[in-house]
Amino acid sequence: MTINEYLPVIIPLILLQTGLTIFTLIHVIRHNKYRIGNQTIWIVASFFAFIGPILYFCIGRNDEGADD
Repeated sequence: MTINEYLPVIIPLILLQTGLTIFTLIHVIRHNKYRIGNQTIWIVASFFAFIGPILYFCIGRNDEGADD
């Protein structure tokens, strides 16, 4: 088996992870209130494959003042 056989699966996962990380970083940088942790922790966590951004949006994001 070669890497070419896995590319149809790997490329969408890489694109999804990159997009999720960028979206999370933008949200973390624009907002300064978090339920748990601080900005530095969430910036670092956003680079952990899939789990970091998911954790941020599930437990870290503060929904108060969502209209800012």
